[in-house]
Amino acid sequence: MSTINFRLVKQLWMFLAVAEELHFGRAAARLGMSQPPLTEQIKVLEASLSMTLFERSRRGTKLTPAGAAILPAVKQFSRQVENLEKIVREVARGQTGVLQVGAITSAMLETVPPLLNKLKQRFPELTVFVQEIDSVEAIPALENGELDIAFVRLDGETKSGIETLNLTEDRLAVALPISHPLATHTEIAIAKLEPEQIVMSSRKVSPIYFDMLVSACRKHGFSPRILHEVRSISSQIAYVSCGQGVALVPKGVEKLTPQNVVVKPLKEKIMIVTSAMAWNSNRYHPLISTVRELLAGD
Repeated sequence: MSTINFRLVKQLWMFLAVAEELHFGRAAARLGMSQPPLTEQIKVLEASLSMTLFERSRRGTKLTPAGAAILPAVKQFSRQVENLEKIVREVARGQTGVLQVGAITSAMLETVPPLLNKLKQRFPELTVFVQEIDSVEAIPALENGELDIAFVRLDGETKSGIETLNLTEDRLAVALPISHPLATHTEIAIAKLEPEQIVMSSRKVSPIYFDMLVSACRKHGFSPRILHEVRSISSQIAYVSCGQGVALVPKGVEKLTPQNVVVKPLKEKIMIVTSAMAWNSNRYHPLISTVRELLAGD
């Protein structure tokens, strides 16, 4: 059985501070230590890894390609350690269970609060940690155990072991400036959007959702002219409000639009998943079945 190299763990924590601050003095202050020992420990880490992690010059400090390459893994490691610390503290306080939940913004407003109320009623000593995530972050976090459950926008096939339960669907619609010529139509044929500049939900945030929207456009004879890719539906509405194009959105967002934006359903009835629960069947958690039961009862 291998043993934990606590010195390496400490040095990686120091590396992360310097990488995020890009300044040894600020990193040392953040870590509550003086700068010379920090500099020395980074040199020791570089020697043990046989690579240079930072370039130092009069103009400042920046990551080398090797330092930039290991930074994402070190960040993930730090998040896992922080989660472990939370769980250990809760167990020490006598808590009987911990649930790690990730959710997109809309789910944090609609799905998560009533669910947590029901869970707390049934399990008063349960501790739940909720973090806001993008849909694209859900599957990796479920695979590596950072999350137990995710409430995100998923539609289509997922990786092996990741199971989903669709919670809400909505009809696809178009958000338009109120002054737009199509704004007076009751319904809008999707082909009418061919000449329009479109504000799209970013593929980085939800690849499946993005690809589905592009496929729907191509099925009706055109490739969408994407002017902006943004991180949320609320951002799509904001861009439309600023005259930066039109947006394909769930019809339900009409409740959240400003006065200078209208939402019109597509003539073609295209349904989209607006929220789904996802979990990793390869990682057992005793509360998954309870959560599914509670959601099925809504």
